[in-house]
This record gives sequence, C-alpha cells and structure tokens, in this order.
Amino acid sequence: MEKNSIDLSGEWSFKIDSLDTGISEKWFATSFSEKIILPGSMAENNKGNEVSVNTVWTGNMWNDSLWYKDPKMAKYRQKGNIKVPFWLTPNKVYTGVAWYQKEVEIPEDWKNKKIDLHLERVHWESTLWVDDKKVSMQNSLGTAHNYTDLNELLTAGKHIITIRIDNRIKDIDVGADAHSISDNTQTNWNGIIGDIKLMATPKIAIGNVKLYSNIKQNKVKVVVQIEDSSKGNQNLQLVLNAKEKNGSFSLKTIKKYISTKGNQEIIIEYDMGENPKLWDEFNPNVYELQLTLKSKAGSDTKNIDFGMREFKAVDKTFTINDRKVFLRGTLECAIFPLTGYPPTDVAAWKRIYKTIKNHGLNHMRFHSWCPPEAAFIAADEMGVYLQVEASVWATIGDGKPIDKWLYKEGEDIINAYGNHPSFVMMAYGNEPSGKNHVDYLRDYVAHFKELDNRRMYTSAAGWAYLDNMDYYNHFQARIQKWNQNLNSIINAEAPQTLFDYKDIIDKTPMPYVSHEIGQWCVYPNFEEMAKYTGVLKPKNFEIFKKTLAENGMANLSKQFLMASGKLQALCYKADIEAALRTKNMAGFQLLDLHDFPGQGTALIGVLDAFWDEKGYISPDEFKAFSGQTVPLARFKKRTFKNTDTLNVKVEVAHFGQNKLKEVTSTWSIKNIESEVFAEGNLAKTDIEIGNGIQLGNINLPLIKVNKAQKLTLSVGVNKFKNTWGFWVYPENPAPILNENDVKVVSKLDSKTIDFLQKGGNVLLNISKGAIAKDKGGAIGIGFSSIFWNTSWTKGQKPHTLGILCNPENPALADFPTEYHSNWQWWDAMSNSNVIILDDLPALTPIVRVVDDWFKNRKLALIFEAKVGKGKLIFSGIDLHTNIDKRLEAKQLLYSLKKYMTKANFNPKITLEIEQITQLLNYNNTH
Repeated sequence: MEKNSIDLSGEWSFKIDSLDTGISEKWFATSFSEKIILPGSMAENNKGNEVSVNTVWTGNMWNDSLWYKDPKMAKYRQKGNIKVPFWLTPNKVYTGVAWYQKEVEIPEDWKNKKIDLHLERVHWESTLWVDDKKVSMQNSLGTAHNYTDLNELLTAGKHIITIRIDNRIKDIDVGADAHSISDNTQTNWNGIIGDIKLMATPKIAIGNVKLYSNIKQNKVKVVVQIEDSSKGNQNLQLVLNAKEKNGSFSLKTIKKYISTKGNQEIIIEYDMGENPKLWDEFNPNVYELQLTLKSKAGSDTKNIDFGMREFKAVDKTFTINDRKVFLRGTLECAIFPLTGYPPTDVAAWKRIYKTIKNHGLNHMRFHSWCPPEAAFIAADEMGVYLQVEASVWATIGDGKPIDKWLYKEGEDIINAYGNHPSFVMMAYGNEPSGKNHVDYLRDYVAHFKELDNRRMYTSAAGWAYLDNMDYYNHFQARIQKWNQNLNSIINAEAPQTLFDYKDIIDKTPMPYVSHEIGQWCVYPNFEEMAKYTGVLKPKNFEIFKKTLAENGMANLSKQFLMASGKLQALCYKADIEAALRTKNMAGFQLLDLHDFPGQGTALIGVLDAFWDEKGYISPDEFKAFSGQTVPLARFKKRTFKNTDTLNVKVEVAHFGQNKLKEVTSTWSIKNIESEVFAEGNLAKTDIEIGNGIQLGNINLPLIKVNKAQKLTLSVGVNKFKNTWGFWVYPENPAPILNENDVKVVSKLDSKTIDFLQKGGNVLLNISKGAIAKDKGGAIGIGFSSIFWNTSWTKGQKPHTLGILCNPENPALADFPTEYHSNWQWWDAMSNSNVIILDDLPALTPIVRVVDDWFKNRKLALIFEAKVGKGKLIFSGIDLHTNIDKRLEAKQLLYSLKKYMTKANFNPKITLEIEQITQLLNYNNTH
C-alpha cells in the first residue's frame, strides 16, 4: 500500500539565532548540534533565556511597569528570585529567530506526486529551505503554513528540511496585546505545534473546497478548486458522497465527469434528500462530504465536515434555521498555562465547550486570535456558536503592511475553517485604533461579505459602528464600563432590577451583542498554584500570597476567596440578567467565565485558568441565570419595610429548542430556614421563543414579617428556576432596653473621649471622608467587586472585593447577613470609608473588607475595642446622614446599638485613644 504522508514529529536539530545572522551565514547549509522535540515550543523544550529584569516582553504593561522601580518589588527583581506580578512567568522566554532542521527520506513511489509540507500551527513567521534551496516565507497566525509543490526539490532519497522561525513583531504589527502573540495570555512562543508532515498527492488533486448549505432547498453548493500541475487535457471523474459524521447513514453518490487543462473551479449542487438533519446548539448534526478525484495521475480524496444551517440577522436578532437565538457567550483569550499555546486535539476543546455549556452558555468569542482546527471540530460536535477574529488588536487603516496582511489572514481563516457550521461570526479583531480605522473596516466588511456569505460579519469587537456590517459588537450595554469607577449602574444606583438596555437596542438597527461584560474580580485562589506544572508558573500568585502572610492574614486566604467569589457571582448575575431582560438584544460576551492571567493579573473568572471550579458557585447555580430559559423578576428595590407591599413583575427569557406550551409558572418565597413564607402560581400561558415575555405580577403585603430577615423569591418555569434575595425590616422594631447607655456620635470630641475613657459605651459612625488618606481614606470603596484589576486600570474604583464577616456575630443579630456582600450591604458600602488596621493590634473586625490582592491590607468597616475604661464600636459606615431615608443604615444602627447594651458586648482588644484619633483626618479634641 502506498504511503501518502510522512510524520515529521519527534526529534529535530535546533539552533538559536539571537543575532539574526543565520541567513547571511547560510545556516540552512550547515548542521545543528542541539536537539528539540516537535510538536512543541522552545519553552517546552527548556530552550531560551531565563526571565530577568532585562527581559523584553511582548505585551503592554501599562501601570505594571511600576514593578521595575517599586521599592517593595526590589526583592522580586533579584537574580534567582524574579517574580513578576503582571502575568504568568514562563520557565524560558525567547523572542527572535530559531532554526529547526530534520532529515527526511522521500520514497521512490512519490516520484510523480505533488509533495507538500504541512505545519499545522507555527509561531510566527516561517521560512523553508530544502537542502540549500530557499522555498518561501509564510506568516499566518491563524492557519497552517502549507508549503506546496515541493516535488522538484524533494526527489527520491534523503534531504534536509530547514525551517527558520521568527516570533518578533516586525513590519506586520498585529499589536503587542493581541492574544495571538501576547505574553499577557498564551505567551509569544517560538515553535511548531499540531500536525507536522509531508504529504504526497496526485499532480491533479482537490484544492480548496467550500460548501454552502441551503436549508430551504435541502441542497449544498459545492465549490471545488481543481489543482492541475500536469500538462495537457485531462478527463477527470469527481465523486461526491455525504454521510452523517457520527452515523452510518449515507446519502446518494454523485459522479461528475470533467474535462480540464490546468487549474479549474467546479460548482456542483449536492442534494441532501428530503429531510436533512439541521445543525444548531440543540442538534449539532454534522455531515461529512467525501470528495474523490480520479484521473490518470491517480486518486485524491478529501473529507470535509459541514452542517445544514442558516445563521442570519433578522431585524435586531439572530436566527438559526429561522428560530431566534440569544448568544450567551464567553471569551477564549488563548489562555493555556501548561503549554503556553492552544491545544490542537479535539478532546481538549470538547472539555472546554462542555464546561461553558454546563454553565448555560452557547457561544464563544476568540479575542484577537483564531483557534486551531480542533476547536472548530469540537464546536461543531458540541453545538457552540463561534466568533473568530483575524489575530489582531491593532492600529489599522494607515497604509502600513498590517492593512494588506489582515485581508490575507481573514481569507486564509475562511478558506481553512469556513465549512464548519459552528463558525457563525467574524470580526477583524479587537478594539481597533487609527484615524482611518472606520473607513478601513467598512471596506474590510464589504470585502468579506462579498467573498463568503456563510456567516455574520462585524467591524471589530468593541467598535466601530458601520452601516454595512451584520451586527454590532459594542461595550455600552453593561453595568460597569471602563473608567466609570463608582458612577456605574451597580455602584451609583440603589439595587433594583427594573433597568435594561432598551434605549441602546432601539437605536441600533441590527443585532447588538454586548462586548466584554463582567470583568468582576475575585481574590486569588492560592490552592490553584499546584496546578501550574507546565511552562508557565504563578509567580504573581507567589507575590500575593507572600504579602498576605507578611500582613498576618495567611489564614484568611480561603475566606477572602469565598467571600469575594460570592460577590463576584452576584455581579455576574446582575450583568447577565440585565442583558436577558432587554427585549430584542442579540446576546452578550462575558469577560470572562475563567480567569485572565495577564494584563496585571485579571482574576475575573468564576472558573480558574484551567476551566476548573473555585468552589463558590456551581455550574447549575450559574446556569440558573444564564441558561436557555431564565425566569426574571423586576424588583423596584431589594430592601423593604414590613409595612411595604412586595410588587414584582415576572417575565422570562426563553431561547430553548421549542416554544413552551400551557406553562403554569410557580413562585415561592422562603426564609433562610427554607420555610415557606408565601407561594403561588402565575397564569397558564404559552411561552414563545424570545425574551421580554410577561408571566404576571406578584403582589404580597409583607406585614407578616415580624423580625429582620432575608427572604428569597424563587420563580419556576417548568424545570427552570431562578432566585433573588430581598430583605425585610420591621417598621417599628422592639425598643432597645437601656438604649441611652450608648452614646452615638459622628465625631470624637473631647466630651465623648472623656465619656469613653471613664467607662461609657460609644458608637462612633463617621461621615464619609473622615478617615485619613493613609488610614483608608484614599481607598475607593463601592458595592461591586474590582473591575478587571487595579493595576491595569491604573487604580479605577472600587479598590476592594466586598465584605467578610461572621454572620453569627451578635453585633449583626438584627442585620441578617451571610459572610459575604449581598445587596443589603449596598447602602453601607456606598456611604463609608474603609479603615486600615495595619498599625493596630491584631483585632478581628466585626465587618472586614477584602482588599485588593496587590495591597493585602487589613481593612475593616466596623470594629470594636476597649478604650480606657469604656467600650467603642468604630463604624466606617455613615449611620447618621439622611438616616430616615436609608432603610439598611437604620437597621444596621439598630443592630449595633442593641448589641452594645448586652452583656456580651465585651471587646477583647484594648486601644489607646491616640490609636483611634490617628485614623481620622480632623482635629478630634475640639
């Protein structure tokens, strides 16, 4: 049996060319003494340089460049102890030229064959020599490097193949932060991965094949490029046969006879029968078309995966096979800590897609890069909609070489992967810049819409708006935008779920997919560090862990993770539900379901960088607010008096496979002991596919609530259930016995200090702004978690990660809480200053604040201490300004005062009055 390919994986000879002299010195005509294993990277083979302060990185640092001069980082700039906080650290790093060489033996029976060299993924620019003859250079980042028609050079016998790989940014500037090359994500690796092989085909062979499915006519238009390097007229037979990829059922065979001379394009209509199986997220039916070309030169066969589907824009929404679809997506930013490069095996990608589907998602955006073939195969089989980008995050439209390269990169991506049914959307890349980028992208979109209409095209992820694109991928519709600080919906407006993005959608005459929503941070999971067994090491985590220990809080790391994680999940729920509430919105793209290890260390995932759970939210819990069918409730507020009537409008976003018929939605309200407070049914109705579908109202007097408590509303639509917590406080709580024994003040004056030191009980609740800057006054505190991180955003607020407390603390007995932030804490977080306790004895705050992991300061909102003969509660929360209009503040004040009258109010730590006054920024004794 003829062998038609030679696997070149295994040992290659290797040489680093750091001075880039190899071409002038004709290294292609010499032998190399070093060895390297391919597929793989230099880092995997322990080739390259040690990381040092002189390492030249690929990737911007923004504020992270402070590492080079920060005195606190000096110990991490020493040889042998290099640790950078801004991304994962490779064991070896190298940017430049390297040479790879291998001897091959060409069989005699390849004499009359066309010989190609296939390199599945090269990073980045490759140049090929056969023996001492230069072939050519290729520089695609998103597709294979295929060197064709090598038969005149690769004659029967032994030859030397030499490949020069250069991973520098040169004239083609895709942007140092493009995830296709950046150290922020996969690393700027040097090497070859995936299949590495020589292939022999007949001199008359099948070239590129494009399949255009038509679900209305049950046909596929097959466009075949015939590559004919023979001479003279040829009579050919092209045989086509489609079958279900994972089944035995085959469709009819078509034979077409062709007379040709030279290269030719053949178009054939292939009939899929009366009822072909369609492809979508619920039924990922994949077909395989086998094409065989027979000629005197021999027989050539190709197998092409495809699906019968039509993904299009209809008014403001997307449809798949004429059914509405809502894109619930996350990003893949080329984050692969073990290898530093993307996997090329289908199983690895199936695991990722299974994970996102378990979390209710159906879509993935590849941020400024294009994945290998395996990612498309897996998405086809798992039913995931993909947005692919042409490898850049750049300045474009100025006539530089990147402008021309981008067209070729986009065309190469479509030619390589365009038949995959999962490939439904495409953009140039991420967030473009350049004074001419709008005009450039208008032409770019027009070109690709004309070239290949099998997917939807947009200008770029983020912007710009163009009238000729198919959908708008934009950043406006989310609850926190870049540089909003504390002026965002989630931080500036009291908690409610009435809002949506109707105004944005109404003025956008095409599908709107929200760009990079979320970006909510969580405290590092130090237990995760043991997983980094590959080329990238969590030196950044080592710094954070060390500073936490130095500040005496190593034992709190897991608690910080869990508390901040609960807040992070709450923020993601709010973000996603706002999108689902918005009638005719087309979808969202999270940044991100899993952590982003670079750009300052952006711990924004509910999953870690390995797509594993962190322990504070399960896939099912996440899916409840992000899945195909999500009940939604519109609350005017989240805290109530027991004299209020709860009035909630209930609706549903349903994007399942079929409409739901005769559904009786249910609701219940339970307390924290799961005891039913109230329950009922909503009117029976049919639920169409879409969102903004009204199910009814819940109107419930709360007068039966006789003590402060959290209640949870659950709404069920068939098997789908979603929940919301809300809090009810008595209008007239029981009087506090001996209330007058507690002196409540907003400032420390000399009389109060005297009262305290002589044995009085003082509740000091300061006004916002009263904490000295170096004692916490400079820390921006809001309700939400940190957005992206404080380093890369150059200190955007908020600077903290929510609260941590003991719910059983008697000081909070009448202010029901979990151990973490929830919506009843919004008022407190919005009307407070955090207090730095670093210079005080090791007291345990009543309410702690989880700090930014770059700082790891001991932070508190509320603490207690003995001062002189008296006892003090110090509240960084303002519990006096407009107190009658702040229900939560009023209740918290009540709880603290009541505690201070009890015998168990007995602080364990003693502070001097000077230790208290130094926290404040005013003269305290007058």
